[in-house]
Amino acid sequence: MIITVTGVGVALPGADSATALAAARAPQGAVEPAAVLGKKGLRYKDRATQLGLCAALRVLTDAGLLQDGELTVDGTRTAVLVSSNLGNVDTVCRVVKTIADEGTHGVSPMDTPNASSNIVASEIAIRWGLKGPNLMLCNGPASGLDAVRWGTALLRSGRADHVVVVGVEPDNEIARGLAGHPLADGAAALVLESEETAAARGATVRAVVGAHTRGADVAATVAELAEAEPEPAAWYAPADATGALPKGQPVHDLTAVWGELSGALGVVQCAAAIGALDAGADGPMWLVAGTDSDDAVATLVLRPPVPARAQPAAV
Repeated sequence: MIITVTGVGVALPGADSATALAAARAPQGAVEPAAVLGKKGLRYKDRATQLGLCAALRVLTDAGLLQDGELTVDGTRTAVLVSSNLGNVDTVCRVVKTIADEGTHGVSPMDTPNASSNIVASEIAIRWGLKGPNLMLCNGPASGLDAVRWGTALLRSGRADHVVVVGVEPDNEIARGLAGHPLADGAAALVLESEETAAARGATVRAVVGAHTRGADVAATVAELAEAEPEPAAWYAPADATGALPKGQPVHDLTAVWGELSGALGVVQCAAAIGALDAGADGPMWLVAGTDSDDAVATLVLRPPVPARAQPAAV
């Protein structure tokens, strides 16, 4: 089964599209969820959930799965996968502190559901009626590309026809305290579908998902990928991984522009690579999330879409 990307959504400071993300401009301002989603339904939602909802709305619209606020596909066959290492940690820490200081009676009923580790994925599903498999991944820097891999697995196993993959990280006092530095405060999202499903609904294929590998160090994981894929036209990788990459192709380090992306890294890399392909860049694009100092390294290849076969002229 050939897996394709049919939509991209971006909600990063100064970048609201794959094209803007690929241009690697310096972050400007902050994402304003109310300007994207409207104010209704945002109260009491943590920053990660709000950012995830922004990216999800944009990707559903971009892929044509949402028109005029209504789903155009079967929601029961649409899955949601979210990658975030810090996610709603601010809500969790606030609830824990309240219980420690005041006991359980001091916890607001508005905070309780938001303390669920799956809150970002579940809120996206609830808002748009996406009733397929629903999963949150927190796998360190490799998490974003892991989410894409799990999305392809859901499609190949027949568990879903459409998969919304979101990578998001918030920047707030508690998240900064745990990470030790500021975070990107943004999100990116993809829609994955099989080639057949995309063709049946007339969707535009933005990229084809290639091989994925996962290992303990960059060099070995990339070498394994090279056994299955042709030479890359460009790399998307963090700076600390570039020393282990073969020389000759340009390397794009998105963290140098957007800051620490953590669990959102792999999905943001995918969105930027697709923005570059949209702008006419050569492929394939090889993505590397994680370094030798991390617990794991994940890699993924995105290929340019295959041009549709020319139809014979009518006689």
